[in-house]
Amino acid sequence: MSTTRLTMAQALVKFLDNQYVEVDGVESKFIAGIFTIFGHGNVLGLGQALEQDSGDLVVHQGRNEQGMA
Repeated sequence: MSTTRLTMAQALVKFLDNQYVEVDGVESKFIAGIFTIFGHGNVLGLGQALEQDSGDLVVHQGRNEQGMA
């Protein structure tokens, strides 16, 4: 096994993409996607990590909070 170097944001995206829950013997993804509004205090680098490799996560980019409600 080799070491994979990731930024904190890349590691977070990879972690969230690999979360599963099992209910009544059926395993399904726990987190299907992420809502983003870049420039509103989001973690620096998260957008780049999502763009580089979001895995199976669906990224919904909103323009303002009201439009995402």
